[in-house]
Amino acid sequence: MTLIRTRISRRSFLKTSAAAGGGLMISFSWLASCQPNTKEALAMPKEWFDLNAYLRIGENGVTTIMCPNPEFGNNVKTSMPMIVAEELDMDWEKVIVEMAPFNTSLYERQFTGGSQGIRRSWNSLRMAGATARHILREAAAKSWGVPMDEITTESGTLRHTSSGKSAGYGEFAAAAAKLTAPEEVTLKEVKDFKIIGNSKKNVDGRKIVTGQPMYSMDINKEGMLVAMISHPPAFGLKLKSFDGASVKNMPGIKDVFSLKTFNDDYARNYFDTNTFPELVAIVGTSTWEVMNAKKTLKVAWEPFDKQSFPIDARGNTGTVNVPAGLESSQDHMTAMRKKAAEPGTVLRKDGDPDTAFKNAPKVIERTYSAPFLAHNMMEPINCVADVTEERAIISAPIQAPEIIEGTLSDRLGLPLDKVEIVMTRMGGGFGRRAYGHYMVEAAVISQRMNRPVKLVYTREDDMSFGIYRPTYTATYRAALDENNNLVAFHVKGGGIPESPLGRAANRFPAGAVDNYLAEEWAIDSNITIGAFRAPRSNFLAGAEQSFLDEVAEAAGKDPIAFRLELLDRAKNDPVGENNAYEADRYAGVLELVREKSNWGQDQPGVTRGVSAYFCHNSYVAHVLDLKMENGRPRVEKVTCAIDCGVVVNPDAAANMAEGAIVDGIGNAFFGQMTFRQGAPEKTNFDKYRMIRSNEAPRLIDVHFVKNEIDPTGMGEPPFPPIFGAVANALYKSTGKRYYDQPFLGEGFTL
Repeated sequence: MTLIRTRISRRSFLKTSAAAGGGLMISFSWLASCQPNTKEALAMPKEWFDLNAYLRIGENGVTTIMCPNPEFGNNVKTSMPMIVAEELDMDWEKVIVEMAPFNTSLYERQFTGGSQGIRRSWNSLRMAGATARHILREAAAKSWGVPMDEITTESGTLRHTSSGKSAGYGEFAAAAAKLTAPEEVTLKEVKDFKIIGNSKKNVDGRKIVTGQPMYSMDINKEGMLVAMISHPPAFGLKLKSFDGASVKNMPGIKDVFSLKTFNDDYARNYFDTNTFPELVAIVGTSTWEVMNAKKTLKVAWEPFDKQSFPIDARGNTGTVNVPAGLESSQDHMTAMRKKAAEPGTVLRKDGDPDTAFKNAPKVIERTYSAPFLAHNMMEPINCVADVTEERAIISAPIQAPEIIEGTLSDRLGLPLDKVEIVMTRMGGGFGRRAYGHYMVEAAVISQRMNRPVKLVYTREDDMSFGIYRPTYTATYRAALDENNNLVAFHVKGGGIPESPLGRAANRFPAGAVDNYLAEEWAIDSNITIGAFRAPRSNFLAGAEQSFLDEVAEAAGKDPIAFRLELLDRAKNDPVGENNAYEADRYAGVLELVREKSNWGQDQPGVTRGVSAYFCHNSYVAHVLDLKMENGRPRVEKVTCAIDCGVVVNPDAAANMAEGAIVDGIGNAFFGQMTFRQGAPEKTNFDKYRMIRSNEAPRLIDVHFVKNEIDPTGMGEPPFPPIFGAVANALYKSTGKRYYDQPFLGEGFTL
């Protein structure tokens, strides 16, 4: 048994108990919104009793469990309540799941991103369930006049074995709601889990397939207007003038005006990314009317000079400088090659790499590159804002509501407690929806119009607005001795406008090589970038794993055996003290994928590539099987091994892995955003190539390492290593190494 202090859950308990007026809460709004998640409709309680911020129990035992984090397809809305229900010892068939309100005083972290949702909330969710179970047992013990230690629970039922007494949770919910939360509670052992580790269906599955309203695009308010924005067509331009009169007389158009996203003296945070802080808004009565006006509107743009603005990122203040100019992709590559030839910033140095390379009989050096990428979520950027003089209600698909609320408060001139953010389900995010500038835009437009407003971006708006995956390059060198042992390793990575390396300098193969050097550099740009599924790792893994395969070949070693040899060194005789991975867990996924893929058993016409990587606290290995069909590569199968600690919902975790694999293959083959004189050249799917259904792997076989380690990242870790697996399989099919993404560009040849 594990005793844990209830700091977070106790705070939540006290706050919600006070709000409930001593324990009883009859919540008609929640009653109206509750929907059954079983085949047969659950009987709705007449009364609900709040036991803490995460759950309420009805008098009939039906339990509503809150999901604190925004849902964007990673299934947290199912998996997080499963954790609460496990420690509550509740019957899952009697659970109703609801999205929690945005309230940072009640919930520890309401941020979906970085594959940290389950990891960061694991203890608080378990405490919520365990605390509620504790006070239910306490209430039953007092009523029955027996010691609390003799009260057991199972599937929503309280029992006292010696007396034969039993009761459902609902019978003691009212009494439990009046009790004080304990200072500490006992959590279950992993071996005793009944819900966690057993797959549960997506609680919103039926709503999704039947088209029920769950997204902010579905919201309609009385008197609501529709808005769109016009922003500069190229990075490096700003608003000069516009002719609003040219469209104000068009059908349905209510107003056309310019707006600024930030107050001039506002110190932005890291997620206030916005190259275009001054826009033109077009407001009208319908989407069609506003779109037509947007196409007709005459706007003039002009180049801006070098810009700067203050930044305050969690107390780290400074100034951000934005260079002027109209950048082009061809110039980017030239600039990166020049910068890469200059000395970089040393991030880590072990041994004497210079001497080792100088004396080595065999040196391999290769350079890899990857372009800017657009996120391309299925759901367009949108937001519904209803702002008055007294308050603001902002409904939007947002990954990081707690980060944008301060920006909204400052720009609207409203106290923080008068700004309400309503978290809606997201139709994809991949990091893009961590940047909530569209919420500020919608709010400012609503404030100006004094009406509810629905802001909608076109696909072209989103793809040309920025917040891309950066463009990167990295050069790797490896030195082999006369026995083909790896004796030196050097990586030098950079990009526009950031380096991909950073903390990854302490990842594998650091710690496995006596002489190791990691350097980085970056080039400033006015093209805005942001988090893109597994930031930086999404490039670095593919480059590193492609290079390690080439080094293994030069050493005459099997690529899996070569990696395991290095990991054995890192485990038993590590170099350095800051190695940011566990060698035995890294080796574990390689061994598992070798077994499950039947590595070494060749199939006619099939070539195989292997890749493995550590990021977001988890370990993933892939083996990809590839065939050539009509001169084009066809992925037949991907075998995947993952160590992410305890797997809460196996089917959901496998789905995330499958999605990451398909997405990664598509980006490896086709993904590319290019620029000409600051203007994005691909602003819709007619030019920006995405993977198609018939190009997805015919089979994806996902396996999880079984252990009792607290959950780590899941949504992002399977994404980075697939790039290397694709490149390595392609090489074996074509005899050609692939150093530059996308691999299947217009000039693809065998």
